[in-house]
Amino acid sequence: MHTEFMRPCTSGISIVTNNVPNPSDLSTIEKYFKSVDGLNSNDMLSPRLPQSKSYLKITSLPYLRSDGNKITSEDVVEFMKHIDLFKDISLAAKPCVIKASPKSDMSIIWFDI
Repeated sequence: MHTEFMRPCTSGISIVTNNVPNPSDLSTIEKYFKSVDGLNSNDMLSPRLPQSKSYLKITSLPYLRSDGNKITSEDVVEFMKHIDLFKDISLAAKPCVIKASPKSDMSIIWFDI
């Protein structure tokens, strides 16, 4: 791993590298910053990879399956396995299936990715 550049940001220091750092790389970065004069290592947090969470909402899907039972989270996950759009997506939690409105036969599906 090579560092391309470092810059200050609102939450600390942002380091751009040519690859995703592994735990050993993060440890090396931490040791380096703890050795820099003028930085208080007691106030320093351990380096970490950026983390983000997004969600997706799917609308206008039938609320009931062909057998008359309501769609479940497991049904949604199984369906997603067969769609190329979702092949590289990891779910952060089980999808949430809700009825669009009390009198509707359509559902809204939310899931965190």
